[in-house]
Formats: sequence, structure tokens, C-alpha cells
Amino acid sequence: MTFSATSYAFTTYRDAGHYIGGEWTHTGRTEDVINPRFGRSIAKVHFGGAEEVDAAVRAAKAAQKAWSELPIRDRAYVFYTLRELMHQHLEELTWLVSHENGKTYDEAKAEVLKGIECIEFGCSLPNLAAGTQLEVSRGVTCELRYESCGVVAGITPFNFPLMVPLWMLPQAIVGGNAFVLKPSEQVPLSMIRLAELFEQAGLPRGIFNVVNGGKEVVEALCDHEGIEAIAFVGSTKVAKLVYGRGATAGKRMLCLGGAKNHLIVVPDADLELTADNVLASFTGCAGQRCMAAAVMVAVGDVDHIVGAIAERAKKMVTGKDLGAITNAQSIDRITGYIDAAEKAGAKVLVDGRNASADEGGYWVGPTILDGVPMDHPAAREEIFGPVLSIVHVNTLDEAIKMENANPYGNASAVYTTSGEVARRVMASVEAGMCGVNVGVPVPREPFGFGGWNDSKFGHGNITGWDGYRFWTRVRKVTSKWALQKDATWMS
Repeated sequence: MTFSATSYAFTTYRDAGHYIGGEWTHTGRTEDVINPRFGRSIAKVHFGGAEEVDAAVRAAKAAQKAWSELPIRDRAYVFYTLRELMHQHLEELTWLVSHENGKTYDEAKAEVLKGIECIEFGCSLPNLAAGTQLEVSRGVTCELRYESCGVVAGITPFNFPLMVPLWMLPQAIVGGNAFVLKPSEQVPLSMIRLAELFEQAGLPRGIFNVVNGGKEVVEALCDHEGIEAIAFVGSTKVAKLVYGRGATAGKRMLCLGGAKNHLIVVPDADLELTADNVLASFTGCAGQRCMAAAVMVAVGDVDHIVGAIAERAKKMVTGKDLGAITNAQSIDRITGYIDAAEKAGAKVLVDGRNASADEGGYWVGPTILDGVPMDHPAAREEIFGPVLSIVHVNTLDEAIKMENANPYGNASAVYTTSGEVARRVMASVEAGMCGVNVGVPVPREPFGFGGWNDSKFGHGNITGWDGYRFWTRVRKVTSKWALQKDATWMS
């Protein structure tokens, strides 16, 4: 069923049921799916539990063996077709993401296009995943084969309802697995639409399944003995719990958590580039992304750059330049950090509290807190909103020390025109994704997405080649067919 919206105007959609073995079921209690721009329900989502998870695993297992036996090129071909369908439905998917998540049109469209880029990497896997074969001794060859794990699962967050699942699905499904997805109960609509597009693309029933719900579904996925691997994206607190529960059950786990990203700005930074880039980093997607700038570490005299960022932020219009906050509960959390920082002595250069837009809904405007104490929660904890905390230090060494005292390790960036400063920062910061004059240093395919420290639990990255290796098992085959007269250690 297509989504009919062609603007921000309030539009309802069908309820989100469970997609199991190619069939839709509508079991369990329901909750509202809220359009954050209006604060009104556009659909209902059904909450499943252990019973629905078990049904999805059984359907996936029944379909997986035949799927894994297909040549990898045949499995990838489905994604070529899906890519074309997503381009055909680009406007529809853009508006669907915007309505269920609260993003602006441009941000939602960028999310869909990034999802398509992830699909394109999946299409390339037949050319990348060829196993290595080598004659290791006279008449003896060793070969690597990448084989499926079986039935696998993903648990995805509210901030990127389409893109984050597509971090996982191409590599996992092209790798020969069957997939059970639990999207965020706040934004389940993009995934029910994707399930329909998978059908149109020719994916066999049971290879992609969706079970909606909350904590009960997550626990059932972690505990189910039929699931071999799970990937998770969300907060650090929940990532730790999911990783521990799944690993205890013997599953392969990769869980991405939260972040507190630092942008180090030094006096020689380019004014225009830095001001524009820092603004985009902390306000993009209303700050609801793990790659957003959260702390600007001002090294020495950079007041001219701070002023330019504030000047630009004051001109932003909520609803047009800045999307909505996805849920009402986040408003209290975000404004609570702002209130506390102000009481601790920080100067509110730009105040996004009490922001509004014509439609009503949930809004926080761009907010800049200057002079935040280094040990204050606004400088240490993830706010997940359009708030930039500025901490002042005297030297680059102090800035690097502050970055490395942060328990997270998702992203870090430096703004400078000095190659030596860039080199020092890139060699020293404790972060898995780093940028030089780039405030949102998201790796593009084939480079993998993944942080360090408390931003990630498990090994490897979730996208790119690491993603394919996570969803597959390497089989090593050693063969000897020629009978040699001379003896070797393998004879």
C-alpha cells in the first residue's frame, strides 16, 4: 500500500503488523505511531512477543536453506531490482520517513538515498566476496568460502527508520541468510513498506521478516536458539544489555551504542567552512543521530568562529530548516540539559527552548551553550538533540585529553588549515570515525561504520566489507587430488 503524502500535510497510513513468511498478521496490543510534526497518530503498531518471534524464525529457517544454495549472483540480483523500485518510489519513501520520524524533506530524502547506496554495495558483493584459493604445498590447495550463518536478526532505532536496517539487510541476505527485523516501535512504517518492495523485487517468502514490538521482542530474539547472529543500533545502555544477553546465549553479536562527539576547533580554522559545517553537524536531523556534533572544544581564541556559528543558528527556522524531535519525552530530556548547564554558569548564546512551528508537535530549536564546564553532564552525556556545548581550553593537548577522557569513541573531528594539527589529532583521538574539516565523518561504502569504546560492543563494523564478514562464516577447505611421489609435511 503506497503512502499518499506529497507534502508535510498530515496524512494517515495503514497499521504496522508483523510480516512473517510473506504473510501479514496483526496480533498483540497496539500503540500509536506519532507524526512528530503534529504530535498526532498516523497509524497503529502491533506489539508482538516470543510467539511472533518463534513464528518468524520458523518461517525464516524453512526458507533459508534453498536461498543459501542459490549462487551469490542470483541472491544479489534481488537487490538490483529493489534498488530500481526504491528509485521509482523515492518521493513516497522520502515523505514516509519524514512523517513517521519528523525529519525535514531534504534530510529524509538523503536518508533514502543513503539506503540505496547501501543496497548498491550489496549488489557489488558477488565481485568482492570471491574466496581466496592458493596452492600451499605441492598438489595441495587451501580455499576460503564465505557461507551463511543461517537465521539472523537486527534491532534498529527510531532516528533512521529506513537507512539503518539497510546497513544490515544487503550483506546479510546476499550472504545467504534469512533475516528477522525488529524496527523501533516509534517508526515501523518504512519497514512495512520495504517488505512490500522486497516482495515486488522477487525475494522469496520467509527470507525477510518483520516482528514489531518492544522489550519482549528484543529479549525473545536474544534468547531464541534458532537465531545465530544479531546486530543492534541504539543507546549504549541498551547495547550493553543486548550484547550481554545475546552473547551469553552463544550468538554472534555486534551492538552499536551512543556517542558524545567532539569537534576540536583551533584558531587557524577557516571561518566560513567551520561555521557552516559545525552548524550542520549539530542541527542535522535535529541532533538525533550518533554522528552529530555534541561538544565543540574551542582551543584558544576562536570567539570569531563561535559568533559566526551563533549568527547562523539564529536564522534557522524550525519546521523548515530543522525537523521535529521524534517523541514528546525527548523534549523534557533535552531542555533539562539546557536548564542545568545554564544554572551551572554556561551562557545560552542561542536558545531553542519553547521553539514551535505552525503545525504544533515536538520542537527544540538550535541551542548553543558557551562556557560549559568540562565535567558538566552537558559536556559528558549524550543529549541527542540540536544542542552544541562549547568547552574552552588553552591548548591542543588539553583538547585531545578531553576527547580521550570521554567514555564513548564514535566520532571526532578537527577544524584546521594546518596539516600538522590535523595529523596530531587524527593520530591521538580515541574514536573510530574521524574527520578533518568534516563534522559528520560517516564512512561511505565500502568503508565500514563503527566506533570504539562504549560506542560499540563486538568486533568489526556494521557496514561495508566488515558487515559482510559479520553475517557470514568462513569455511577453509584444504584439498589434495594429485598423488605426489615426493613426501611433504602434509603427506
